[in-house]
Amino acid sequence: MHFDLHVHTTISSCSRLNIGDILKYAGDRGLDGVCITDHQTMEIRRHLSEGIQENGLCVVFGMEYSTSDGDFLIFGPFENLPCDLSAVRLLEHVKQQGGVAVAAHPFRTKRPVKEYIVREGFCQIIESLNGRNSDAENLQANTWRQKYMLAESGGSDAHTLDELGKVKTRFEMPVRSRADLIFALQNNLCKPLVFQG
Repeated sequence: MHFDLHVHTTISSCSRLNIGDILKYAGDRGLDGVCITDHQTMEIRRHLSEGIQENGLCVVFGMEYSTSDGDFLIFGPFENLPCDLSAVRLLEHVKQQGGVAVAAHPFRTKRPVKEYIVREGFCQIIESLNGRNSDAENLQANTWRQKYMLAESGGSDAHTLDELGKVKTRFEMPVRSRADLIFALQNNLCKPLVFQG
């Protein structure tokens, strides 16, 4: 199954991508599923039901959580998470709650992920392909992946319809829910891909 793990809707003030267009066009981009990861919120739950939609698209709710030591895509029971946690406290909480975190665009020039986060095992999955990164920023992620034996994923970081599905993650198992997604990421049953088509 192919998912875009990193998508922002108009709930994020920086995004122009509306929920209706995601649902309508995701399939045309070769996507079986989409993760809505708006900044610091899971407000999407007030606008859409999570899970399999009428057209067969699987929608999973998460969020992109920003800290001074990097940004993280988090998936789990985090609808009411405070927005001022440090990276370490966030990642410890994610683990305690049975969720999963992905270090988002770890080598982006602005707000990169600090290396101690992966070196000390706080986060074991990196977004090695991000649709808004430069090629050089994406390539740098390979150094950490190899050095620290990290799992990897990919996401478009879409803020517009043109970006949706530009980068995706292929899962080696069916993903029909948030729990399935968490299990697949935790067990490294995934691989990042660039959209062809």
